Amino acid sequence: MSRDLTIHSAIHDYTVNFVDDFTKSLHGLVTPDDMLLIDANVADLYKDRLQPILIKFPHIIIQATEEKKNYTELVPIIEKLIQLGFRKNNKIFAIGGGITQDIATFIAANLYRGVEWYFFPTTLLAQADSCIGGKASINFGPYKNLLGNFYPPWKIFIDLSFIDTLPRKEIVSGLGEMTHFYFVSGECDYQVMRESYSKAFDDKTTLEKLVHRNLNIKKATIEIDEFDRKERLIFNYGHSFGHAIESVTGYRIPHGIAVSYGMDIANFVSLKMGLIDESQYQKMREVLQFNWQEVPLGNIDINSFLNALRKDKKNIGSEVRVILTRGLGQMFISSLNIDGQADNWIREYFTNQI
Repeated sequence: MSRDLTIHSAIHDYTVNFVDDFTKSLHGLVTPDDMLLIDANVADLYKDRLQPILIKFPHIIIQATEEKKNYTELVPIIEKLIQLGFRKNNKIFAIGGGITQDIATFIAANLYRGVEWYFFPTTLLAQADSCIGGKASINFGPYKNLLGNFYPPWKIFIDLSFIDTLPRKEIVSGLGEMTHFYFVSGECDYQVMRESYSKAFDDKTTLEKLVHRNLNIKKATIEIDEFDRKERLIFNYGHSFGHAIESVTGYRIPHGIAVSYGMDIANFVSLKMGLIDESQYQKMREVLQFNWQEVPLGNIDINSFLNALRKDKKNIGSEVRVILTRGLGQMFISSLNIDGQADNWIREYFTNQI
């Protein structure tokens, strides 16, 4: 298996490189005029390995929180870049997870109408999913992910040793997000995830194969629908319901685990609509339960959940747009009237299925 991937993009092609030591890759690319944007947690956890680099090169330490992903919070970062003499021919190197990626993508795309940037994802979710596709999502005041763009990095470097310092629930979250790609892909990939899941925590070879395959599944779709207009929308499977869970739990449930619950809700609604039978529902639930068994959902205010679902940005008019399924590899976009029968199904789910 080749460790590297090339992603074809209308903006510019870019590569994903699996590496064994991210610091060597940095040393080979960074120049004194470039800028490193580093998640504060990563800077602390890897201070011994990063110190020789930080002594030599300009850097900005980012508090990678939802509050710091706000549009107004980007202003001090841009001001510092300008003050330090950053120019259009210089490069940005982002080291961190999804929030660091969002900040770097948005700034790199807009500063001087676009500068080169490179990404070193440090979470499993970023390594297996968000690092490719080029999306940035930035909050605007109280409005989550209202601003955004598409601007992929020039190169991505995946060092799985970062996973060693992740809390277990963040690894589970990454596997949960990956599960939705494997289900969308179909029966064969479902079996791969089912058989590999438990090994991925202790076996880096198994984990790398899962990450590599996940990126290939996503690559095949984003190369034909880079800007989320048709085919790529299927990857919202589990996300509308999952985002509502994140909202009503105050983000206590990590994203990939919330998406796993979201997939189960989508599958339950599909069952109620006669799109799948009970055996198909239970087959998918067997794997989804791997993702949430250590992070119980707890009590959910169903009315708050339904209200959050109504506000999902993917909705059109009064109908909620979700991804339902006719089975593994057979997901499709559908509209639900939450004030009708779907309301009863969702209430039944939270009453009887959790």
